[in-house]
Amino acid sequence: MTTVYLKPHKEESLKRFHPWVFSGAIAKVVLDASHEASKPQEGELVCVRSAANEVLGVGHWQIGSIAVRILAFGLEELPADFWNERIRAAYQVRNAIGLIRPDNNTFRLIHGEGDFLPGLIVDVYADTAVVQAHSVGMHVYRNEIAQALLDEVPQVKNVYYKSDDTLPFKAAIEGEKVGYLIENSKLKINNSEEFWSLENGLFFRIDWLRGQKTGFFVDQRENRALVERYAKDKDVLNMFCYTGGFSLYALRGGAKTVDSVDVSQKAIDLVNINVSKNFPEATNHTAVAADAFEYLSAQKNAGKTYDLIILDPPAFAKHRDAVKNALRGYQRINAKAIEMIRPGGILFTFSCSQAVDKEAFRLAVFSAAAQVGRKVRIMHQLHQPQDHPINIYHPEGEYLKGLVLYVE
Repeated sequence: MTTVYLKPHKEESLKRFHPWVFSGAIAKVVLDASHEASKPQEGELVCVRSAANEVLGVGHWQIGSIAVRILAFGLEELPADFWNERIRAAYQVRNAIGLIRPDNNTFRLIHGEGDFLPGLIVDVYADTAVVQAHSVGMHVYRNEIAQALLDEVPQVKNVYYKSDDTLPFKAAIEGEKVGYLIENSKLKINNSEEFWSLENGLFFRIDWLRGQKTGFFVDQRENRALVERYAKDKDVLNMFCYTGGFSLYALRGGAKTVDSVDVSQKAIDLVNINVSKNFPEATNHTAVAADAFEYLSAQKNAGKTYDLIILDPPAFAKHRDAVKNALRGYQRINAKAIEMIRPGGILFTFSCSQAVDKEAFRLAVFSAAAQVGRKVRIMHQLHQPQDHPINIYHPEGEYLKGLVLYVE
């Protein structure tokens, strides 16, 4: 196996089990005898050693500032049952915390570094696992991962691969980035054989073929349940609603009215499908395809107000260089929402931008409240759920931040 040697004293983070090796920490790379190229292939397994030749671990080689993502510490090569063992362990965690139940077959099974599989995301919807590779190494091993999912997760019958938007765009990648790796039951979304996934007793149509991410935002499950607790007899606005997750929980919680808004007409179509499935007699739900800022401005000008508003926008900052603009965006959208909340109302506001830390997000929301001149109290500080675990050695895995605010 190709061996990566670190510079002196650069092994300390690996000894603390942080899974990334940065390119600047590497002294030299010694290729194994079988290599014809002058450097490792992206996605290749390499052994990492200290300057003193101590074995530190084995991981995937990649091009960029993060040169190696460690899969197993203290080993020179992966055990034969590596993929099965890691997926089995992840499934046992989800089972132990009570996520796999008759009323809930939707959950994240693999959350990258949080499940000690950096570069891999797997969401399970009923009998289908949707796999996303965020590194070339995981792409290379996609078939082994698919087979391990079939072996270790009893409910999984199909494995769909969806990595067209997540793999490094400069990588020379061989093989399909999208399609079924394993297909045992024929599922035709939006066709006669309708597919539904269950989350806490609510039905959701999951479009992993064309939808965002893996088809659904599993990470808001617990926060949606909290909205249900606050929704009774309230006029609710769900901004950036996507397929209506918060809206369905608000309706089940007894909301007086629910308005769902998203810029995508396809998302709005799915909202209406989901509402019709769960609440076929409902007349208190409205879904609108519109730009969020334009919609809020128009509603404010019309004198519209709400008791409860949910702001769950897409990531405003996908890298560090965009943080300042992102914070201005968060301040602007939160100010508009706070202006439209009735006295005694509630705002659920979120950031899924990993580059924006929770203190910066909180400051942006505070600035929005001060700008509007409303008295605001923090009722809850929210984060990602238990099936999106944070590796204690990799704090960068904490990405979802949320606040529940009481507005006087």
